[in-house]
Amino acid sequence: MPRWLVRPMASPGRNAEVEGLLDELRLNTVCRSAKCPNRGECFASGTATFLIMGEACTRGCRFCAVDTASPAPLDPGEPARVGEAARRMGLSHVVVTTVTRDDLPDGGAAHFVAVIEAVRDAAPSARVEVLTSDFGGQMDAVDTVAAARPDVFNHNVETVPRLYAEVRPGADYRRSLDVLARVHVTQPDLPTKSGLMVGLGETRQEVVDVLRDLRAHGVDIVTIGQYLRPSARHLPVTEFVEPSVFEWYSEQAREIGFPGVAASPFVRSSYHAGELASDAARST
Repeated sequence: MPRWLVRPMASPGRNAEVEGLLDELRLNTVCRSAKCPNRGECFASGTATFLIMGEACTRGCRFCAVDTASPAPLDPGEPARVGEAARRMGLSHVVVTTVTRDDLPDGGAAHFVAVIEAVRDAAPSARVEVLTSDFGGQMDAVDTVAAARPDVFNHNVETVPRLYAEVRPGADYRRSLDVLARVHVTQPDLPTKSGLMVGLGETRQEVVDVLRDLRAHGVDIVTIGQYLRPSARHLPVTEFVEPSVFEWYSEQAREIGFPGVAASPFVRSSYHAGELASDAARST
């Protein structure tokens, strides 16, 4: 690892409390399932990103540590438990993401709505950010979630279009852009967000082109972080991108017109999501 990817262990903080609560309520997090490098820091500070609809994904993205398998039926008690966790953790900004559920007729849209409503019931002062799948391109499912009025609607493009077949088999770059544009058109006052990884073989120009596409499709907030290989069976890292390049990406994104930008090696979609959403709102 280059020196800029080496950092001290996070202090214990609230880690044991968060781990215990997640176990008690039988909740999954992307922090654990995706082997996020920020897990120690986030758990210590008393936050986590909830992963709903099970632990198994119906797609096989080659960057992601979440298992690909036949998923279990939806758990009808999960929304209430997410709301209870948000309340007991005292979260002011709740980020909820999901495995992709191509096996469900609506891609899990109704379940997303149930989680949004449960969080609002249990923690009414908290903002809710959703990080959704592409719902297989079903725009009625996108409409269902957007109409529930989360405070931020996030869907990640993840990488540049040239690398989709290798990095995101089963996904489609244009379809992801269409999801984001749909939310922007149908709910124009609902902030939209997307993110991508670098270090997979993309060029700087390709990243800038993606930023332009995202902004042209109405996206307000963008995140850019370093891809880190979760295991030997996943795609290798082609480049450890230097911090100065992330600074350049951030400058480019702001010049393109994004109100909210986070770009650095350890940035992930939900990393300091509440602060980023607040910064973006102040910039608009």
